[in-house]
Amino acid sequence: MPELKPTAHDISDVSDATADVFEKATTLLAELVAIPSLSIPGSDPTVLMESATKVRDTFAGLLSWDSIGIYSAGGGAPAVIARKDPQPGFPTVLLYAHHDVQPAGDIEQWRSDPFIAEVREGRIFGRGSADDGAGIITHYSALSVLSELVPDGGGLGVVLFVEGEEESGSPTFTHLLDDHAGLLSADLIVVADSDNPRADIPALTTSLRGVVGVTITLRTLESSVHSGLFGGPVPDALTTVVRLLGTLHDEDGNVAVAGFSAEGSADVEVDEAQLRAESGLLEGIPLWGSGPLAARLWSKPAITVTGIDAPATSAASNTLLATASAKVSLRVPPGMPAADAKDALEAHLRNVCPDGVQMLLENWEVGEAFADDASGPLGNKVEQALRDGFGNDVVRQGLGGSIPFIAQLQAVFPKAEIAVTGVEDRDSAAHGPNESVDLGMLEKAARSEALLLVRLASGV
Repeated sequence: MPELKPTAHDISDVSDATADVFEKATTLLAELVAIPSLSIPGSDPTVLMESATKVRDTFAGLLSWDSIGIYSAGGGAPAVIARKDPQPGFPTVLLYAHHDVQPAGDIEQWRSDPFIAEVREGRIFGRGSADDGAGIITHYSALSVLSELVPDGGGLGVVLFVEGEEESGSPTFTHLLDDHAGLLSADLIVVADSDNPRADIPALTTSLRGVVGVTITLRTLESSVHSGLFGGPVPDALTTVVRLLGTLHDEDGNVAVAGFSAEGSADVEVDEAQLRAESGLLEGIPLWGSGPLAARLWSKPAITVTGIDAPATSAASNTLLATASAKVSLRVPPGMPAADAKDALEAHLRNVCPDGVQMLLENWEVGEAFADDASGPLGNKVEQALRDGFGNDVVRQGLGGSIPFIAQLQAVFPKAEIAVTGVEDRDSAAHGPNESVDLGMLEKAARSEALLLVRLASGV
């Protein structure tokens, strides 16, 4: 297919069409926020199905799909899959997003009801407004513009894939890919589930760390006993857990688990003042680790203790605890198989566990890292569309977070190019209280994706 050269005319047409549909798109986003589509264990499955049905019905009339439906695999959450086959000589583009959301968390920290969308200062607030309602709205707007400017999308093949369990780790994602590989096959996969460094600066996320999680339980006593009678020579489980956790880092805060490279690299610089402001780090606290900040954030391992099972201070007694547990999350650097990282962490924990202490390692979570510079022929078209849609150059960035399903997409569709685009900004507070998305940025993201689709569909 000959390259379609960007022109001021096509940018103007797409910009106008995007602006025309955007008010309807933001109304749809508010309707999605109103559905508390949780996928974590114990959630109401009927609400998740309501969300999936809303997505299916919303997209059903945008193109003449060859098929559209709600699918699941292995007892997993409902996913919407729609497919329009390509005509000869045209590529197929898969547009990914997810319709499930995180729990609201502490309601007292929200300025407004998390499940009622509210617009303030150019942002729309509500749980899922950014993660990943913004991705759904980007795809909705882009497909609306495509159908308006190129009747029924022309010869372009299009797949819409909106899954329903990303926020719970996509446990049946591989089964879904295997069961419906024919419906999902594509030449370009656009994952609208990342962020931009600023609301006016577009990004392609080219690396993500993998993840290994584990719950550690230690037992030192047959039962809990009085600390006044036995404290001193008798090890208690909670202190033993704390001492074990302290071996995971060196004095500078670097990961001290054997098997991980101490080096890390990144092609861009991260400003320390900006990092401190974005993270809310208290003044005077030094940053952990060594090496470039971008490497510490994106390409080096990181270990976090995310929870400890212990008595609350208000209910604590003078007792040596017999058992105690901690949950540990390890971010795996790109290029290292998650299975190797799991083995290294397990070997470390077993090596440092004191003699005789009973250790149980359970609830393992393993997700692969992702690395792809999005510089293939179609990836370059994505970059051009983002540049034209935002009016600024594209930043290729790494992120320290994990989206393991992207590596699964790579494994099942190894010939497909993958572009991870930003639909959030650094103020979006995804997963936190007062989650929001910048409406100006969201319109730019929608315009960029519409430019991509219209250009691909207009080729011959």
